[in-house]
Amino acid sequence: MMSNYSPEELASFRTVFEDAIASFSPMMLTTSNRLQVAQNILACAATGERDQSELRLTALANVKASQT
Repeated sequence: MMSNYSPEELASFRTVFEDAIASFSPMMLTTSNRLQVAQNILACAATGERDQSELRLTALANVKASQT
């Protein structure tokens, strides 16, 4: 089931996403990590969470440093 979010909520989620990605080192800026961050934000938002601080904490869960 797809949730319906307002334009304001989507803008907030995007801000959280961009802030989380900005905290990454260049080696962590992988497609996989970006996808994980987006999935984390949407999963948390689906529970009703809208606080950007809480969303950001959740956004960074399970993000892995890339192996070189």
